[in-house]
Amino acid sequence: MAAPTGSRLVVYAALFGNLAIAIAKFVAAGISGSSAMLSEGVHSLVDTLNEVLLLYGLHRAEKSPDTLHPFGYGRELYFWSFIVALLVFAAGAGVSAYEGIQHIRHPQPATNHALSYTVLGISLLFEGSSWYIALREFRRSKGSMGYFEAFRRSKDPSTFTVLLEDSAALLGLGFALAGLLAAQLLDMPVLDGVASLCIAAVLAVTAFLLARETKGLLVGEPAHPAVAQRIMAVAVTDPDLLRANGVTTMQMGPEQVVAMLSAEFEDDRRTPQIEACITRIETAVKGEFPELVALFVKPQTPEVFAARRAALKRHS
Repeated sequence: MAAPTGSRLVVYAALFGNLAIAIAKFVAAGISGSSAMLSEGVHSLVDTLNEVLLLYGLHRAEKSPDTLHPFGYGRELYFWSFIVALLVFAAGAGVSAYEGIQHIRHPQPATNHALSYTVLGISLLFEGSSWYIALREFRRSKGSMGYFEAFRRSKDPSTFTVLLEDSAALLGLGFALAGLLAAQLLDMPVLDGVASLCIAAVLAVTAFLLARETKGLLVGEPAHPAVAQRIMAVAVTDPDLLRANGVTTMQMGPEQVVAMLSAEFEDDRRTPQIEACITRIETAVKGEFPELVALFVKPQTPEVFAARRAALKRHS
């Protein structure tokens, strides 16, 4: 199933912006000798690689179901998003922390400050534009939910990953600018290294948040509650069902959901009637939630379903 156009636009915008910024930062770092500028160059390079991995994950998630993956490849995006989180921490935060410590131990004053400030200013414009595109798409997808709630509930990591990366990038640029300026005005080159450590801390926090959210999606999270609510609303009105006990859902990808309905059928219903009932429910729900790729119905009494739910709560 094709990935949302908005998600792909967000990633492409971040990719081209970060690539141009990374080149400029490395050139400025090589000329000026600034530790913070080098850390920012590593930061932008890692972000560029991250966008490449996200695009690869989006491409893999589009593959059609087959015999090996009957529910599709949607979780490929979750896997590569988790790898992105690890890269932000290992490559971004690790290198920035090392560079900052080395510069604090052996401080050297930076040169060509005008070049560094120019690159940082241009970087702020590029990163700000990418951040605005990601924020606009995130606002569109979050609906009436708050930002933190939408971040926790989002099933499309490509959008919130880029938004978090760009937010961290803007913070990092702020630290780099403050560190360079303070080191120049106070004649304390050690502050350039302190700025690198601040950038490393920003990246570490970003990596932690990304890893926590993508791990939940990779292991398996329920779909948005509205999907289960709609299945129940359709099921309770079907004449072939005695009662609908409850629904369990699983998010298989940004646009792929699998659901199981626990239900008790009328005693006199035969197999063709049961099959027709399941088809009616699935068709009705897919009309509103096309991401529902499969609906399984498990015949159960309410007592059996309640016991199963109680056992799950005891182990949670």
